[in-house]
Amino acid sequence: MSNHAIEFNAVWKKFARGEKYDSLRDLIPSMARMVFKGKQQVELQEKEFWALRDVSFQIGRGDALGIIGPNGSGKSTALKLLSGILKPNRGNVHVQGRSSTLIELGAGFHPDLTGRENVYLNGTILGMKRAEIDKRFDEIVEFSELKDFLDTPVKRYSSGMHARLGFAVAAHVDPEVLIIDEVLSVGDYHFQEKCFAKMQEFVRCGATLVFVSHNLTAITTLCKNVLVLRRGVPIFQGDVSTGIQKYHSFYEEETKSAAIELLDVSLRSSSGDERDVFEPGEKVLFEIRLKALKALNHCHPGLQIHTSDGQLIFVTATSRLTNKKLTLAQGETVRLSFSLDLNIHGNVFLLGFTVTPEIEVPGEWLYYNPRLKRIIMTDSRKSQGFLHMNPSVEMYVESETRGAELAPNR
Repeated sequence: MSNHAIEFNAVWKKFARGEKYDSLRDLIPSMARMVFKGKQQVELQEKEFWALRDVSFQIGRGDALGIIGPNGSGKSTALKLLSGILKPNRGNVHVQGRSSTLIELGAGFHPDLTGRENVYLNGTILGMKRAEIDKRFDEIVEFSELKDFLDTPVKRYSSGMHARLGFAVAAHVDPEVLIIDEVLSVGDYHFQEKCFAKMQEFVRCGATLVFVSHNLTAITTLCKNVLVLRRGVPIFQGDVSTGIQKYHSFYEEETKSAAIELLDVSLRSSSGDERDVFEPGEKVLFEIRLKALKALNHCHPGLQIHTSDGQLIFVTATSRLTNKKLTLAQGETVRLSFSLDLNIHGNVFLLGFTVTPEIEVPGEWLYYNPRLKRIIMTDSRKSQGFLHMNPSVEMYVESETRGAELAPNR
């Protein structure tokens, strides 16, 4: 018996652009064409494209693999192949053990059924018997925190409520393999933390996890290894830190010829001197001068701070700070100056800069470079830890004879 819980061997998967079947009238001729084409169907036809190209990986029992990459890189396709929703055009996929999948919000839910009814429906789809669902029903409801909405049709649920119920059912299948897509990003912070804790518990108990997310902090927390995909091609597989750096490098390459040209970038202290080493608690000015290569209308320049292994610890934008957006005519230049209190210490951090369009779409940028500038924070002799809280202290000696008085420094 293989020690691998998952084997993904030389897998290719293609789709047709614009492929859509609204009725049997459309679907039956398409299926007939596939039958008569036979083996030729593995080659690309007109309007087809490879979503995955020669992807291979193995995951040992009890291991956790993160899959990361830009939008459209094939991450969700890989998960659908693992879950059996799709079949590969070439290669083969093997998953050993009872699996539980959470890929799309509301997958396995019937919109006209209540939350209560959908617990039984979704649990059955995931392989649970009715007796199992009965036994775990109260735990599922408690985890979802949707007790007051159990008898409401799920078509009236918000996306976050869908995520809560879907994850609660999937988490109580007692899976040997857990397959999770981006869907948890819609939940509130409290529920996300609850789900991450549950996934960590699964891994500690020997379950195998495959996790797709743009939340690199979550990937770093849950996974020891990552698979990096780009346009359907495996670029890297190995340790999380190296994989995240590879992931960031895609955006560096792709934004050099974007609508924005950076002319100058600098870090300055409050006194104006340019440097990249700072003491905890100091103020820094992060200055960027850029040129518009085409007209920019109501855009959002933004600042990011990452740890050296890619964990995002801070993000903001000018539109959040000032309620103003950036508008430039083609050829115009602008200087932006972000002022920050460096309440961190003892590490190397990466300062990134982004510009998103007027209507923000997750994963779409006019400019994106998460490692534009490196900043080195020294250790503080006042305290230890990740944050610098600018601590101070006063001591008072209390006694019956003296009352309370400020203790002398010794």
